[in-house]
Amino acid sequence: MNDKPLSVLVAGLGNMGRSHALAYHRNPGFKIAGLVNRSRPSLDPALSGYEIHPEFLPALKELKPDVCSINTYSDSHADFAVTALEAGCHVFVEKPLATTVADAERVVAAAKANGRKLVIGYILRHHPSWMKLIEEARALGGPYVFRMNLNQQSSGATWETHKALMDTTSPIVDCGVHYIDVMCQITDSRPVEVRGMGLRLSNEVKPDMYNYGHLQVLFADGSVGWYEAGWGPMMSETAFFVKDVISPNGAVSIVMDANAKSDDVDSHTKTSMIRVHRAKTGADGRFAEPDLDMRMDGEPGHQDLCEREQAFLLKAIREDMDLSRHMQDAVQSLKVCLAADESVKTGKPVHLGD
Repeated sequence: MNDKPLSVLVAGLGNMGRSHALAYHRNPGFKIAGLVNRSRPSLDPALSGYEIHPEFLPALKELKPDVCSINTYSDSHADFAVTALEAGCHVFVEKPLATTVADAERVVAAAKANGRKLVIGYILRHHPSWMKLIEEARALGGPYVFRMNLNQQSSGATWETHKALMDTTSPIVDCGVHYIDVMCQITDSRPVEVRGMGLRLSNEVKPDMYNYGHLQVLFADGSVGWYEAGWGPMMSETAFFVKDVISPNGAVSIVMDANAKSDDVDSHTKTSMIRVHRAKTGADGRFAEPDLDMRMDGEPGHQDLCEREQAFLLKAIREDMDLSRHMQDAVQSLKVCLAADESVKTGKPVHLGD
């Protein structure tokens, strides 16, 4: 095995880009060749010695990295990824993979055509508590009801970031891909129909965008699910984080820390506790066993999860892992969320093809 560090060009230094850059800096399997950002953001002191290039394409051509890490706004993901793949780079790209299904499929095709690895930033796939949630839910057996949301009462710099994201991507697409991916992993069934609704709750949001959205998805095995996402200073802190999976045999739920706040990035992933409820009753009609509360002490935080993602990327490259299912799943979850976005705009359900 070649243990020489892989050179990496990190494009985009927003919240996720800064975290991924720090992950590359800390991992001896990588060596940062350069950073890309249109402005000079505030960075962790550990990253202060790296040159910041203002544009991606000239930096790619000049530095010729082994890996490109794309953490820019969603509308640039597909073009940047394809260009990097065709230049012979492996690619990590933050979610969503693209802003259209056709562009997402174009990126996957470029990865396959050029024999390069493509890893999409589905951070929950690397979280031990979410992996346990999926395992426990699958053990219950379907069909399932999925109830999931992630609302953020954002203000100040966080609201500014959300407004910038909404120039191209709605909340139910940007965040929803994570949770649709979880639903698909649990049911392992094909989504067949999607319905969506949304509302623009602020004059600060551009006229053709909405900052609150809700989707419903129906699966071929009879499972159903909903996901809700809202951003902005008007959002409620009440029940902002709901993660329930229900089956005929019981339910698995994430129980949040009572002090968690919706605009804290760590609260989006930390679980505090997983509760397993079994529906079986005894002769007296009462539940046969009490709920099982599984404490998730010592879970990884946001930065730790980013480091796990990049360790997975390194492993995929060095061990030549087959990422076909990883890429297929990313396209499928995006397809569901974009169908919901279409349904919001048309007022009609969207039927998904094979």
